[in-house]
Order: sequence, then C-alpha cells, then structure tokens
Amino acid sequence: MLVSMNWINDFVDLSGEDLPALIKRFTLATAEVEDIVYKGKDIQGVVVAKILTCEAHPNSKKLHLLTVDKGDEVVNVICGAPNARAGITVALATAGGEVCGKSIGKAMLAGYESCGMCCSEAELGLSSENAGIIELDDNLAAGTSIKDVFPIDDVIFEVDNKSLTNRPDLWGHYGIAREFAALTGKPLTVVPTLNAVDYANLPAVSLASTDEMLYRYVAVKAENINVNVSPAYIKIRLFYCGLRPINLLADLTNYVMLELGQPMHAFDGRKADRIEIKRFETPFEFKTLDGQTRAIDNSNLMIVADGEPSAIAGVMGGLDSEIADDTTSLLLESACFDAASTRRTSVKLGLRTDASARYEKSLDPENTMVAAGRFMKLLLEICPDTKITSSFTDLYLKHFDIPVITFDKPYIDRYTGINIPAETIVKTLTSLGFGVKQAGDTFTVTVPSWRATKDVSIKADLVEEVTRIYGYDNFPIITARSPLYPVKPTVSKTDENTAKDILSRRFGLHEVHSYIWYDKKKNKDLKLNLAPNLKVINAQTADHDTLRADMLPSLLYFVSENKGSDFGIYEVGHTVNGVKDGKAVEEKKLGLVLYSRETDEEFLLFRARDIIAAFTEATRGTPPEFKNILPQEQYCHPKNTSEIFVNGIGCGYITVISPAVKNAIDKKAAIVGFNLNLTEFAKIPGVDMSYNETSAYPGIDFDLTIPTPQGVRFADVSKAWQEDSPEHLKSVNLIDIFGDEDKNITVRMSFSSPERTLSMDEVNLHINTITSRLAKMGINIRK
Repeated sequence: MLVSMNWINDFVDLSGEDLPALIKRFTLATAEVEDIVYKGKDIQGVVVAKILTCEAHPNSKKLHLLTVDKGDEVVNVICGAPNARAGITVALATAGGEVCGKSIGKAMLAGYESCGMCCSEAELGLSSENAGIIELDDNLAAGTSIKDVFPIDDVIFEVDNKSLTNRPDLWGHYGIAREFAALTGKPLTVVPTLNAVDYANLPAVSLASTDEMLYRYVAVKAENINVNVSPAYIKIRLFYCGLRPINLLADLTNYVMLELGQPMHAFDGRKADRIEIKRFETPFEFKTLDGQTRAIDNSNLMIVADGEPSAIAGVMGGLDSEIADDTTSLLLESACFDAASTRRTSVKLGLRTDASARYEKSLDPENTMVAAGRFMKLLLEICPDTKITSSFTDLYLKHFDIPVITFDKPYIDRYTGINIPAETIVKTLTSLGFGVKQAGDTFTVTVPSWRATKDVSIKADLVEEVTRIYGYDNFPIITARSPLYPVKPTVSKTDENTAKDILSRRFGLHEVHSYIWYDKKKNKDLKLNLAPNLKVINAQTADHDTLRADMLPSLLYFVSENKGSDFGIYEVGHTVNGVKDGKAVEEKKLGLVLYSRETDEEFLLFRARDIIAAFTEATRGTPPEFKNILPQEQYCHPKNTSEIFVNGIGCGYITVISPAVKNAIDKKAAIVGFNLNLTEFAKIPGVDMSYNETSAYPGIDFDLTIPTPQGVRFADVSKAWQEDSPEHLKSVNLIDIFGDEDKNITVRMSFSSPERTLSMDEVNLHINTITSRLAKMGINIRK
C-alpha cells in the first residue's frame, strides 16, 4: 500500500521531523516499509506561463510556434500539443529546469529555437494524462512556481501488505497517522465529518436485509451535484497512491477509502432509490464495472437497487450502476461485510479489488458512519450547491464485542524484562486509541473498535502495543550468562521438519497455526460432539476453556472458513490427553485435512495415504500399514477409518470426515484427514538402509493375479513374498485391483541376478514358493 506523508500531515503535524528516520521507526514498530519515493524532487524550474501567440509551424502539421510569457520575459517555445492556443495559462519547464529527471535546455526544433517546454500532467508526474498540455487557472500570475500551485513535493512510502494482514485499521492513512502520532508523541487530529444527527429529520433511505454476511450498511442520498471534476490535490493524492482519477464522485469514494480504510460505492441516484442486500437462490450472470461478466450463485452477497442486482457486496459494483459524467444525484453506500464471505467471493470470481482486499481483513463496522460523514463533508466543501436529501440511514445487524482487558505492571515487567514506567504505559495505549483506567499498578484497558475485530483480545497483545512503541531497540543489550552451543535436533524435531518439507514442497499443502484449545461455538456450528477433556481454569472466554485432544477439529475450523476452492492444510501442534503426576500430558501431533469439490472421498483418501507413505518412507525407510477400526471420535467416518501402523506400532489414524460434520461444512465437498502422533512416532526405530549394485544382466518380470477374499488385507497377502523373500526377487509393485466384493489383485514381481541371466525355470521355482505360501493362507492361484 502506498502512503503519502502530505496526507499523514493532515492529521498529525510532522514538521521538523526527520521523515526517513521516522519511517524507519514505523518499520520497526508497526509494518515493513519496502520503498520510499521522493515525489517532486525531479521537478525543477517549472513555472506558470501564459501563451500570448500560437501559430502553425510552416514545416510541420503538428507543431506550433508559441510566444510565452513566463513572468520575467517572453520566450519562444515549440509545442506539439493539440490543445495549445493563445490565451491559455500553462506550466512551462524553463531552460535550465528539469522534468521527470530530464534536463530542459534551449534547442532547435524543425529550424526554430525553443526555450522551454509546455508540460502535460503526465510530464509533471501528476497523472497519466498526456493527451495535451495542462491548462491552469487564468488568475495565476505568470512566473509562479508550479510547486506553489500544486502539492507536487511529497514523500511516498510503500508498506508491505502482508504485514498489515492483522491490522485492518492500517489500510487507510488515518490509521497510519495514529501510529505516527504515537511514535512522535504528537496529537492526532479528529477527522472532519458531517454530524449525521443534523440530518436525522430527513426521510430515511429504504434499506432491507437479514443476511448474516452483512454487518452494517449506511446509506445517504444527495442531489444537485454540479461539479464533475475533482480538485487537484485529490487527483494528485490518488495518483501518487496508485489510483486513477475518474470523476468527482468516483474519486471521493476512492479518496475516503485511502484515507479511512473504508471502501464505499456511489450509485447513480437515477438508478438507485431502494436498497436490498441479499443472496439469490438461482444462479445468473452479472456484468461488473470492469466490463467482465461474472457467474453469480447463492454464495455471493449482492446489493440490489430498485429490484435489480447492482453490485457484488464487498468486491465491485455493476456496470449499470456506474457514476456517469452527467450524474447530478447519488445514493452513497458505506458498508461492512463478513470478511470470510468476501474473501471466498473474491477468490471464486477471480476478482481482487482494493475494496475486497480491505473487507477480507475484518473492517470495523463503526467506521462506516464516519466514512459516510467524511464523504459528504468533502462533497459539500467541493460542491456547496449539493443538497443532502435523506438521513444517514443505518442498518446495523452485527456488533463486535469490545474487549476489556485487565493487567498489572508486574505482568508487563515480567514479559519485557525491563521496567517501563506506568506513565509510559498509559500514554502509549492512550495515544493508540485505547481507553485506560489506572488503579495503582493495575490497568483496565478498553480496546477501541478498530482494533477489536481480530487484532487485540488478550493481555499479551497489550504488551506488544506498549513495547513496539517504546522501541525494541531501546531494550538494553545483555550478554547471556552462559555460552551457547549448537544443539543437535531431536528425532521429533527432525521428523517435524521433514514432514513440513514433504507436505509443502512435494504435495503443495498449506501450513496453518491454531490455538491449543477447542472453540465451543465453532464446535456447535460444525456439529462436532467432542469428548470432555482437560480444562483451563483462567480461560479468556468460556468458549475456549477446553484443551484439544486431537488436531482435526482445529483444522476443520479452518476448512469451514475457507471452503470453496480445492486445498489441503496441515499443522504440527500440541494436544493434551489427561494428567500425569499433576501435569498435563502433551503430545506433538501432525494433523492434515484435504478438501475438494472436484474429486471424491476415495481419491482424497488415497492421496492422504500417499502422503503418509511418503513421510514414513522418508523418515523410517518403511511404508505404513492400515487396519480398519471403529472410530473413537464422532467426526470420523464409521466405516472409512483406519489405524496407521509403522513397523507394527500404531501411531495415528486416517479417516473420511463423517457425513454430519462434512455437511455442516459443505454438502458438496469431500473432506479427508489424518492425525499422526509424532511423539509416539519418534520412538519407532527406522529400517537400516542397504544398497545393492544394479545388475548388468536383464531381469524377468512376472505378473501374478491373486484372488483376495473379502476381509483379507493386502498387507497380509504380501507376507507371502516379504517373509523369507526369494533370493532373486528385487521388487513387487501393485498393478491393478478389480472385482466387486472379492477383489483380484495383480502384482508385478521383478527378478534378477547380479551374476547372470536367470532362466524361466528358476523364476518359476520362486513363483511356486510364493503360491505355496498363499495356498497355506487359503488363497489359491488359478492355473
């Protein structure tokens, strides 16, 4: 995200500050800054000038011969712009000046001397418009520096979006200004807005919705808008921050979004009078503002204006709702939608926008009314004839809980290892917008709404807030009291690293991280009936008081919030299984879940089996074995659940997710998972690896079809050649499985000798040995 320091200065006075040093502090305290650009540094010697005469060049159809008054003298200039004409006021780059890194001097063009260059907006770096030279206000005095006319000089820095994922309040300039105010100790100016109460007596906008994906929707109408072009400062700020100026109303929605982090949409007042927010049962096609046709289904929340779909909620407006150049009235939308549903819609439609990028970060619903008031404040300042014709109508369906967190100073001191004064703690939290009450060494902190949607919820979060503003570089450097030596990784840690490498690199799965406790609300939503387990006495909330005994429920939480496209996730985490000697028994486990709408459960189950095999063979040199069992957990399928054995030792299970739980997540999907106990797996010895030289003599392959009665496992059948393996048998590979209840298994046995070419008679002797062993198992090979 691009940030303008001129814009930041609207809300916190940074005059006298070393901006590069301050931006570095921002990186250390808040979010990573990737680049800094000094706008206007390469614009020198550009002044206001007036074209006195304009004549066609005698030897060119495009060029014009101009005489230009630049204040201190009249000069000749050659110009090819189609809008060059006598009487207009322009921006002239004088001889000796500089434009976008290019030096301007006197030059001979087509036989005539040119003492400067008339500039377009693009050449001044103010926009991408280069169709003609910029036309300025005729009241400007010739010779005035262009930097006194436009806010060209600015410092633009780019913040890494990934570092803002958990900070929805930083997706606008005002939130970043709050950070700079806290870092410098300077006051933060309140955003100027209209007071919605002053318009409460006006008719309300017709709003209707009961959809759980909508949190809040604020709407207000205005008419008699007779200004179409945005002021220069708005266009420049938008362009510097990566957006293209369009027209006043569209620019204002983008401006407020960049300023407050709140996406908005302006509907043409002629096409929108009544608004309904809903989902449609019947799929249909919808054309968005980018001219593309999108397939809409019942998972997509839509904004319906006067009975017609007009926008994809949280993503993009419809083409028919676009603000036209002749629009004089509008219906303004300032809304907050469910973050996960916005993300799913954006991914499913392949449509990433500035709006969706913000909505999926869990925006503050309280900000919607502020943004609407800010938009209307700016609109009235730019177009005083505008008339607001409705109240600021507010449909508020979901309120976030506001956390109140209590901690004491020893808690801060214990976490930080240093003594941060109580006054500093109060000042820091207050400057960041937290409400703080102090009673001795105890602090009661009320989290502001813009930090309460997903960010700050526990005491440790407040420790981070205090220490990052205090400055990690202000912590004293203390030498360790004892020397540190490299430590050889444990078997368990090596297994964990190997598992992550295989799952991420080879199978393309995503690693996730979750808490060690269950979530009762999510358990209820997903119909997870979990057995009682160890509880935490001082849990932050009642929903999080039970420690998990298994990894799969935590992973199923993620699946329910990210379903849509096929994916696989895994986590290496800890579970708790009872108490021993007064301590919780913790075990490290690898949990994995595969989700798909494109393939069936059988395919996913075998893919999960392949993943387990890849891991066990890489770490222990042996494939796993599986034995069908009755599941211990309700979320495991009653028939398609198997215990995992490695070297004869049970260490986990693999399962298809039970129909009840799967349907609560997604009725159309297949979901498979496994749980591998890495603590127990670390105790399993590996198989010593041996290596044999490849034979120089040709081998013989022999295909054997084995009738396998129902209930007989392939692992049992394979003992016929694995135990006391024939001398020349080098490998056995599964080729085919066919049949209904009684399966026929075809295997390919490869025989070879390092000393000579085997005869068919020798191979038949080995085959007879194997078939005799199978006969003792009750399996007769058809001759």
